[in-house]
Amino acid sequence: MRLKVLGLNHKTAPIEIREKFSIGKEALRRGLENLDSYDGLNEAVILTTCNRSEIYAVTEDDCEASLHQFLNDLIGGSIDEKFLYEHDDAACTEHLFKVAAGLDSLVLGEGQILSQVKEAYTTAKSADATSTILNTLFNRAIAAGKRVRTETKIAYNSVSVSSAAVELANKKLGGLEGRSALIFGAGKMAQLTAQHLLSHGLKKIFVANHHLSRAEEMANKIGGVAVAWEEALTSAAHVDIIITSTGAPHYVIKTWQTQQLMTRREGRGIFFIDIAVPRDVDPEVGKIKGVTLYNIDDLESVVEKNLQARQREAVLAKKIIAEDVAALTERFKYLNFQPLMANLSERAEKMRRREVRKILGKLPDMTDDERKILEQMTRRIVRKLLRMPMMKLNASAGTDEENFYTQAVKALFTDEVKSFAQN
Repeated sequence: MRLKVLGLNHKTAPIEIREKFSIGKEALRRGLENLDSYDGLNEAVILTTCNRSEIYAVTEDDCEASLHQFLNDLIGGSIDEKFLYEHDDAACTEHLFKVAAGLDSLVLGEGQILSQVKEAYTTAKSADATSTILNTLFNRAIAAGKRVRTETKIAYNSVSVSSAAVELANKKLGGLEGRSALIFGAGKMAQLTAQHLLSHGLKKIFVANHHLSRAEEMANKIGGVAVAWEEALTSAAHVDIIITSTGAPHYVIKTWQTQQLMTRREGRGIFFIDIAVPRDVDPEVGKIKGVTLYNIDDLESVVEKNLQARQREAVLAKKIIAEDVAALTERFKYLNFQPLMANLSERAEKMRRREVRKILGKLPDMTDDERKILEQMTRRIVRKLLRMPMMKLNASAGTDEENFYTQAVKALFTDEVKSFAQN
């Protein structure tokens, strides 16, 4: 038995390759349901995100071709081997643990990947594509991911401009719950910022864009309110935060407009965050009484400090992962033998019951107590007969004698049991 992972991610393949060979939900479901049609693939979990497509599998020895064919069938074509990576056994375990902990993510410590790992495992398990080894691996990996997030601060502090902007506003304003914001722009960065704001309990978001239809589209997505570009600052008389993220080549918020806005606000302060390049807000706006202004440079310095903090926490996270991987690797030495031992025990138990039935048929006058004694005696005999081979198997786990004892048990017991049971 071998534990393997085969896949590609943001480190090995550019976005155009990842997009082309991403695994759709329907292909994923079909693949798991038809796993039995691939020689030597016993278990599988498929993890697919925007930054990675991976197959974790339990295989028979020398089944690399089946695993690669499985991946090609999932993505509907063949992929250049230079974009792929493959890890076996302990290296596979370590890789998954790092993935679950956010140590292998594009953004160090990002939290979404842990829920994606859970979903991938749940999907595979519901399709009956997992058994003892992958069930153990994924449960331990998920637990390790949780442990890293509990015992370190790797997921603390924002390392993207959009999340850093919201974190800054939350800190400076003493919380965002119940507050409102106006966002200039309706692009990806603006939408990400809006989502971060809403996750902090913001009450209402107004969206302004040169094209009102785009503002309306974004507002519908986030449950906000679209406002006409020309009327945006007028509607800002009662908001707490203004965030700008447009592609304009010039300032879209000027000093004189802000002075008029502050007059209408009657002394109420306002918080500006300009995350556009080039800048949307005239720097002179920051000198107006009651205005607090941060731009992209301010945010990037926050992001850099936060990233350094996460990197320090990653050192602690790697120690946790190393401990958990070592413990699981030790356990897997014995799990590899479980199918063989379970098969041997199950067949021996069938033989025992069969012989007991024969004896009971010849001794109809046996009492219930005598039958219990017979059952106990035959069970003890079976256990004693199997005890030594089981001990030898366990003792050889992870040693040079592992393969010898595995083959010996198969030759001495399994075939014999099969032929006996068929008689």
